[in-house]
Amino acid sequence: MSFLNNLEWRHATKIFDTEKKVSDSDFEKIKEAIQMTPTSFGLEPFHVKIVTDQAVKDKIQPVSWDQPQVGSCSHLLVFCARTDWESRINDYFEMASGGKAEIKEKMNPYEQMMRGALKDRTEHQILDWARNQAYIAHGFALAACAELKIDSCPMEGFDNEAVNKILGLPNHMKSVVMMPIGYRTEDPHHGKVRYPESDLFS
Repeated sequence: MSFLNNLEWRHATKIFDTEKKVSDSDFEKIKEAIQMTPTSFGLEPFHVKIVTDQAVKDKIQPVSWDQPQVGSCSHLLVFCARTDWESRINDYFEMASGGKAEIKEKMNPYEQMMRGALKDRTEHQILDWARNQAYIAHGFALAACAELKIDSCPMEGFDNEAVNKILGLPNHMKSVVMMPIGYRTEDPHHGKVRYPESDLFS
C-alpha cells in the first residue's frame, strides 16, 4: 500500500526549501506521468508551462495572493486549458495514422464523431471541457510527486488573466491551476482532516 502511504505523506506545502531543487531525472518522471493522463477523446487539450526562472516566479507571486510557495518552489507548473480543438484533432489523427493516408481513412468515422461532438459547443463550453482535462493532469502530477517524495501544492488562488499575460500565453491557452513543487522546509504541524468514507461514498 505504498501508494496510499505516499498520499498520506503529501501535504500542501506552503514554503519550499530554496536550496533544494528537483532533479532533472525526477522531473522527467513527473512530465511522463502528466503525459500519460487519460483525457476526453485522448486529445490532451491542455499545456503545462514550466517556470524555473526566479524573475518570472517573482512576477507571478504578487498576483497569486502573494503566496510564498510560488517564489520559493523549485519548479512552478502552470496547467493551461487549450481551446484549439480543431487543430488538436488534426494533430491527433496525424500522429495516430503515422501520416499514412490509408490508415487515416479507416479512422475517419471516429474523427468525424469527435468533430461532431465538439463543433456545436460554445467557446465557454469548450473552455470548461478543456479545463476539466487539465485538472485530471494536475491530479496525476500531484500523485506522481507523492510517489517521488517531492512536495507540491495545488493552487487556484491566483489572477488567471495576470498569469496569462506574464507567461505570454496565446489566445487559445488559459491558465487554470498551478502546482509549485520542491521540498518542504518542515513537516506539517497537523495531520490531514478528511471526511469519513460514509460521507464521501454511497
